[in-house]
Amino acid sequence: MTDRPIKILRIIARLNIGGPAIHVSLLTAKLNDSEYQSTLVCGSIEPGEGDMSYYAAQHGVTPVVVPELSRALNPLRDLRTLWTLWRLIRREKPDVVHTHTAKAGFVGRWAAKLAGVPVIVHTFHGHVFEGYFGPRKTRLFLILEQLTSRVSDVILTLTEGLRRELADKYRVTRRERITVLPLGLDLQPFADTPRKPGTFRQVWNIPADVPLVGISGRFVPVKNHMLFLEAAALIRAQRPDAHFVMVGDGELRAEVEAQIHALGLRSAVTITGWQRDLTIAYADMDVFVISSVNEGTPVTVIEALAAGCPVVATQVGGLPDLLEGGRFGALTPSGDAGALASAVLKTLDSPPDTTEAQR
Repeated sequence: MTDRPIKILRIIARLNIGGPAIHVSLLTAKLNDSEYQSTLVCGSIEPGEGDMSYYAAQHGVTPVVVPELSRALNPLRDLRTLWTLWRLIRREKPDVVHTHTAKAGFVGRWAAKLAGVPVIVHTFHGHVFEGYFGPRKTRLFLILEQLTSRVSDVILTLTEGLRRELADKYRVTRRERITVLPLGLDLQPFADTPRKPGTFRQVWNIPADVPLVGISGRFVPVKNHMLFLEAAALIRAQRPDAHFVMVGDGELRAEVEAQIHALGLRSAVTITGWQRDLTIAYADMDVFVISSVNEGTPVTVIEALAAGCPVVATQVGGLPDLLEGGRFGALTPSGDAGALASAVLKTLDSPPDTTEAQR
């Protein structure tokens, strides 16, 4: 024991919209008391990404910004980032460095090792070994992660399924070196919002009496919005009154809009862009969908369940664990638009009792 707070330096690549930004903001805010002193370090948001720094500010967290700490690999910039982080760590003298996401996990852990930090922790919110890059770059990331895991004192995952993938499929490190530590979130606002108040539908001019199927996330390949739209077309063939809402934005916006036009869905799909408050969105949806080819533990699914909104998701990453094998939401094979559409239609016809999931 020490007579001073334990100093924690938490590092993430950027506070873009998603579960990791929420997670690190809450951890930094909550671990700041007589026992712990936490500092959050992050990079800058890239063009086209939603900025979630407002969430950190709402919880009293002011991050230290290292602009070079971005997602893209760049050897020269990464060396500068490593040097900058090393200097920051040497100045702050933390007892623990806790890194999040792939890029920050790599440079952050090596900077901590070179600076002689006593305890180095990394959390896998997901992984980048499928659905993000081509085979050569993916293999490079895997080798780097296997090497970096050796300087980690603690490796955390959010689900048992992700732990199995990292250890058994990708052999990042031994299974016994990985600890499963589920997310802790503030879900009360979602639980407190009544079902079907109509607020979200009114804002976006969506009729109150039509089935509303939604998805939320970055418009990037790994989220597979094209699969969602293919399923939407199949759903519309049987439920012509169904409407679809896509919350988010990103690099594939033009491709998404082109696909909507090609499938004849222009009158049936609403794109809202980034939204800060999703409580009213989940409340008005009849089904929330995840169509990804790879996921860690998507906070959107947890929020939707807390709001009492039924979920249909692809059976990838941590989703089977999160939905307890289909107990809390329907699971479908990745890439199968017919199965996704069928599961959504079944859910619309016979909505599950979400009370247990809310608990």
